[in-house]
Amino acid sequence: MHPDSLSRRRLLAAAAAACLAGTAQAQTGFPNRPLRLVVPFPPGGSTDLLARRLAEKLAPVLGQPVVVENKPGAGGTTGADFVAKSAPDGHTLLMGVTGSNAIAASLFAKLPYDPLKDFAPVSMVVSAPLVLAVNASNPIRSVRDYLAAARAKSLTYGTPGNGTSMHLTGEMFDQAAGVKLTHVPYKGSAPALNDLLGGTLDSMFGDFLVLLPQIKAGKVTPLAVTSARRHPLLPEVPTVAESGLPGLAGFEASSWQGLFAPAGTPREVVARINAEVVKALEAADIREFFGSQGFIVGGSTPEQFKAFIETEVPKWGRVVKAANVKID
Repeated sequence: MHPDSLSRRRLLAAAAAACLAGTAQAQTGFPNRPLRLVVPFPPGGSTDLLARRLAEKLAPVLGQPVVVENKPGAGGTTGADFVAKSAPDGHTLLMGVTGSNAIAASLFAKLPYDPLKDFAPVSMVVSAPLVLAVNASNPIRSVRDYLAAARAKSLTYGTPGNGTSMHLTGEMFDQAAGVKLTHVPYKGSAPALNDLLGGTLDSMFGDFLVLLPQIKAGKVTPLAVTSARRHPLLPEVPTVAESGLPGLAGFEASSWQGLFAPAGTPREVVARINAEVVKALEAADIREFFGSQGFIVGGSTPEQFKAFIETEVPKWGRVVKAANVKID
């Protein structure tokens, strides 16, 4: 397609989306009361912090307060279930994550909601790759070294619990590389990091927020990032796929957070929320703050986010099935 034609199509699509979003209040009365933004985890974590920053941006432009409510439990599924069963009018939203809105579909034997059918995806908010890291005193310096050591003896890797995106990224790595690492679940990232620094844990699949300070301090060696491209905060660290080893070509695994409404929420309401979320994520303070913690900040259209979720659920399902991981 000619570039000028493509540009015109994009402009027309953007104009149509803006028009649709602009009619939401006139047609539906949205919003006509405060919004609830449900965080399916306790206060203080990255999801909670992100939700509160986003709520601050959305309240003035929507003309209603946006109240963050923490509903933790069952790996994020308690809060997700609450939103799935809420009135589909746009006044109750979920800050969903990889676990609650992708992995849980295969991980829990009796999940009370369907991640694909019970939500209306609004927008991607942030994503973040993990870092495969070892203690700096360890002679391992690359993925190739790591796999050679794993084939010589079983290496351990720590994560903040069974069924987390960190755990399943390790399982995905196992399956792709043809090795068998020993997973060590912890009650949070901090105790896993302590054991990595103390030398009793061989490695971690950890997030940037946890590992970056130790990397900068020279206490931890990053071997690779799990994204498709190198991360701007660690541009010298290759991706797993860049190892060039059989089975790892195309390897990609990132955790993400995004905004969801209950299924059945009117299209024009979803469009209105989406338009304001995308604008909020373009704010310099949002991009700078979360970018400094390793997050890739950026919105999407509802259609793009829906298509992404439709690939994530089966992708993680294959990993869970192959690793025979279950949480009842």
